[in-house]
Amino acid sequence: MQKSCAIILAAGQGARMKSKYPKAMCEVLFKPMICWVTDWCKKAGIEKICVVIGEGGEHIQKVLPEGCITVEQAQRKGTGHAVMMASDFIAENIDCDIAVLNADAPFVSDAVLTQSLEQHRRQQAAVTVVTANLDKPDGYGRIVREDGQVVGIVEDRDADCQQKKISEVNSGAYWFSAAFLQDALTKIDCNNSQHEYYLTDTVKIAFEQGKKVEACCCEDQNLVLGANDRAGLLRLNEIANKIVVDRLLEDGVNFYCMDGIVISPDAVVGRDTTIAPGTQLKGAVVIGEDCVIGPNTIIENSQIGDGCQIHSSLIEQSKVGNGVRIGPNSHLRPNSVLADGVKIGNFVEIKNSTLGEKTSVAHLTYIGDSDFGSHINVGCGVVTVNYNGYRKFRSTVDDHAFIGCNTNLVSPVHVGENAYIAAGSTITGDVGAQDLAIARARQVNKPGWAAQYREKQLEEKAGEKK
Repeated sequence: MQKSCAIILAAGQGARMKSKYPKAMCEVLFKPMICWVTDWCKKAGIEKICVVIGEGGEHIQKVLPEGCITVEQAQRKGTGHAVMMASDFIAENIDCDIAVLNADAPFVSDAVLTQSLEQHRRQQAAVTVVTANLDKPDGYGRIVREDGQVVGIVEDRDADCQQKKISEVNSGAYWFSAAFLQDALTKIDCNNSQHEYYLTDTVKIAFEQGKKVEACCCEDQNLVLGANDRAGLLRLNEIANKIVVDRLLEDGVNFYCMDGIVISPDAVVGRDTTIAPGTQLKGAVVIGEDCVIGPNTIIENSQIGDGCQIHSSLIEQSKVGNGVRIGPNSHLRPNSVLADGVKIGNFVEIKNSTLGEKTSVAHLTYIGDSDFGSHINVGCGVVTVNYNGYRKFRSTVDDHAFIGCNTNLVSPVHVGENAYIAAGSTITGDVGAQDLAIARARQVNKPGWAAQYREKQLEEKAGEKK
């Protein structure tokens, strides 16, 4: 089976973005635009990816999927020049079909890539251009045809009055026969208004050589969209968010207001779940059925079971079971695991810890680097003292234990099953099963002391005024 590869152009600096990072690192729905494009490539079954980077390319390298290679375009001399930087990659894959894509065009989907590749191969084309018909084509390269045959692409700035009326535009996505692309790159020049090497000139070269040129015209106008400034980036976010929400509505997810809701394209949400205002789902989030998420909740790269209620809380890289209640104002930090029926209440922070079934941590508590069993009651103000300034230590609390209010568990300690810890205790040693642990000063009452103290203080105060 013939293989396919991709060259992604990501050397643009995006000066109008006013960012210190490359334009391809600007995010759409919490995800760098370059990652949208590489994800589409992977989903379309493209085996090899070469990314052309420029200044600041080290930031792009950090987010690329495993197996991607990069080449540098030290001087920016146009799209054709950028592809020239990948000449070795083209030579190594000379028997392949090669897609050329823009890193700042996040809506060229796997379906579009697959559809256009199938047409490219079926027609045995040298080059296939992905196109769309726009009501307002200003700013886009126009597809020039003669008798229906594509004969070239003219950039908007170079188009004459008649060509500017053409509604079919270049998306910036192409499929090439690698052998043709290798040859065509040696023939393009910079005799244009920008004095740059245009990749679009390869279409004219193919036509003049009598080779087949195809245009795969797609119905989705969004696929041509990119962003040159922050206003354009905002528009991409709004469009992408609507696409995601529309998909979730079709899947049976409930929204009663869209205020402040932003959802990653990688999120999966079960039917009959309600997403309340102010909710953000970032990254690979999976949420089950019959949940209420929000208001004012952020969930990032986490799994949430069925029937959960999460109110005004932050959850990061954690796993939550079924029927769990979280919030308001709780925080699950990375590597936390909550079993079914757990309750995490007001102002509770859990970090790198596990909580067993139906354990309750109602309010004002920190549990870090610990393993709590099932059916444990954790009182108000409990703290696991897990850090000595140099190292972290882990504690364990077994099933059915009772942890009284304002208890400090100085890790590492082990609290046994059905143990009971009195309120206000600082536990520095293990507590056996069924034991009661009391670690606090004994209460002493002094009869009449308060009255005597008050009288003395009033006399001293009166003497200071004289």
